[in-house]
Amino acid sequence: MKNDRTRARRAAAAAAAVLALVAALAGCGAGGGPADDPAGGGPGRPVRITITPSDGSVGVGPDGPLEVRVERGRLESVKVVRARDARKEPVPGELSGDGRRWRPVDGVLALAAKYTVHAVASDGERRAARHASFTTVVPRERFIGYVTPENRATVGTGMIVSLEFNREIADRMAVERAVRVTADPEVPVAGHWFGRDRLDFRPERYWEPGTEVTVALGLRDVEGAPGVFGLQRKAFTFTVGRSQVSTVDAAAHTMRVVRAGEEPVTVPVTAGAPGSTTYNGRMVVTEMLGVTRMDGATVGYGGEYDIPDVPHAMRLTRSGTFLHGNYWAGDSVFGRSNVSHGCVGLRDVKGGGHATPAGWFYDRSLIGDVVEVVNSDDRTVAPDNGLGGWNLDWREWRAGSALG
Repeated sequence: MKNDRTRARRAAAAAAAVLALVAALAGCGAGGGPADDPAGGGPGRPVRITITPSDGSVGVGPDGPLEVRVERGRLESVKVVRARDARKEPVPGELSGDGRRWRPVDGVLALAAKYTVHAVASDGERRAARHASFTTVVPRERFIGYVTPENRATVGTGMIVSLEFNREIADRMAVERAVRVTADPEVPVAGHWFGRDRLDFRPERYWEPGTEVTVALGLRDVEGAPGVFGLQRKAFTFTVGRSQVSTVDAAAHTMRVVRAGEEPVTVPVTAGAPGSTTYNGRMVVTEMLGVTRMDGATVGYGGEYDIPDVPHAMRLTRSGTFLHGNYWAGDSVFGRSNVSHGCVGLRDVKGGGHATPAGWFYDRSLIGDVVEVVNSDDRTVAPDNGLGGWNLDWREWRAGSALG
C-alpha cells in the first residue's frame, strides 16, 4: 500500500509538471512571441497615438512641429483648434498617404495661442482616441509696419506703397515674402528695400487710372529679427484715380499740368534760388495741408524764414520740399525768377484763395500725383527721399528686392 501511495504521488507530481510546462509555453506564445512584440505591431497590442508637441507643453516655438502619428492602423480623424485673441479657428491639415501621419497645411504655428488636438485612430479591430493641448510662445518684442497710403484712399497714378517698420528687419526675405501687393487689372508689382526699416512697392510704370490695389500684410508671427515677431495680419485696398502729371521747369519758371482728358495748362512758378535750388527728378505728393507753418530752422536754414500760415501746401519730399501757395512774393516773381529755399511756389493770397494758381492746383490734386522738376541746378532727388522711387529704372528697382 505504501508503495502504491508513493507511485500515485510521483504520477501526480509528474502530471503537474507537465501542466506547468504547457502553461509556461502557452504564456510564452501569448506574451513574448513575435505576434505581440511591441515592435511588431501584432493584434494584441493597443493602438497608440502620438501627438507632438506633447500634452501640456508651454512656450512652443513657431516652427513646432505639430504632428499626429499612429504606429499602426490609420488615423480616422484629427481635429485641431487654435485659440487666440478670444477667437477659435480650425487648423486645416493633411494626412499622409498611408493614413498614419497628420500635419497642418501651414507648418508655422501662431504665437501667443493655445492649440487643442483630438485624434481618433483604428486598426480595424480596436479604436483609440487621444486629446492634448499646448501653448505657443508669447514674444516679448513685436514689429509693425506703418503703411502708406491709407485704406480706401483714392490716389494719383504715381502712388508708391511704402511700409516703414518700427524695428530694423534682419530677415528681409521673410518679411517681404509676407507682404503681397496685387492689382486689378493685374500688373507686376515689385518690392524695394531702403535700408533695414523701409520696404516700398511699385509697378514698372505709373498705375493705370481705375486700378484697384490690394495690400495684404501677413506679418503676424514672422520673425523679422532674432526674437522680434510681426504683429499685423490684415488687408486693405486703395483706388487709383485720374492721371495728373505736372512738370516744373526751373529754368523757365513754369509748371505744365497734364491731366487726362484735358488740354495741358501752364502756370508760372518760382523755384529754388541759387544756393538753395530745387531737386530735379520725379516726386510724389505725400501730404496735402490747407495751411501750415514753415520754419527754416527745421530744414537747416536757421532763422532765415518762419511763415506761420503757408497756404495750399503739398509735400514732395521728406526733407522739406513742398509745392505751395506764396502770398509774400510780388506778382512779378512768378514766371520770371527763382527766389525760394528749394520749394516750388505758386501765386496765392494770404489765407489761400480758390481762384489763384495755387488754389486751382491744390483743388485738382491728389496724394499720389507726380510732380517732376527739370532744368534745376541741383542733383536728382534720392529715391528714398519721400516717394522718390520713380527715379530708379525697373532693373534698379527690382535689384532692391530681397526675393531676387
